Amino acid sequence: MSFSFQISMTQDELKTLVGQAALHYVEAGSIVGVGTGSTVDKFIDALAASGIKVAGAVSSSVRSTERMKGLGIPVLDAAEVQRLGVYIDGADEIDHGGHMIKGGGAALTREKIVADLAERFVCIADESKLVQALGKFPLPVEVIPMAAAQIARRFADLGGVATLRAGVVTDNGCHILDVTGLQITQPRAFEADVNQWPGVVTVGVFARNRANVCLLGTAEGVKTLRFD
Repeated sequence: MSFSFQISMTQDELKTLVGQAALHYVEAGSIVGVGTGSTVDKFIDALAASGIKVAGAVSSSVRSTERMKGLGIPVLDAAEVQRLGVYIDGADEIDHGGHMIKGGGAALTREKIVADLAERFVCIADESKLVQALGKFPLPVEVIPMAAAQIARRFADLGGVATLRAGVVTDNGCHILDVTGLQITQPRAFEADVNQWPGVVTVGVFARNRANVCLLGTAEGVKTLRFD
């Protein structure tokens, strides 16, 4: 008689796995771009414990900056850096082309700025984030406060429902609209269009700055998806 066992891993354990796997993309002496969120927290902890000496990190959020400084990782201002070899961040959704929805932690604008400095974007996520088409996760859009209602009406014209994220002010002093009811089948065109709407600071579709690699935490271990 034979028995088979399936070991189930918690979401937190999957995040730890991919955070550790991302260390493979960090070169000693380099400056690394670091995003924000609970999965990125696992990467920051792994980097601090790894013994890899980096020249510094450029952070996309106050939250990540404080965590890295507390662990002894030097943080540099983005204005001091011309180029990053790699940017490591999570995603709220990622499709099979490496396009992402980001901004659940309200840091999407700074994340996009740091991503644009990097030669390679390494996304770290658990397998629940992989989707066929973007849009099931509410799409975050950072907006100038006076334009929020106007932008919500424009999304309504597209069939979306935009809700102001209560009590949230971004690191840039702006508001977040979360938009449901959309299916984003052409992410790059959608991103370019919405980013031109007056009052939009940035939309949480990362298509121009899509992932080059995704380290996906699964029950069988870390799966590497490449989009280069």
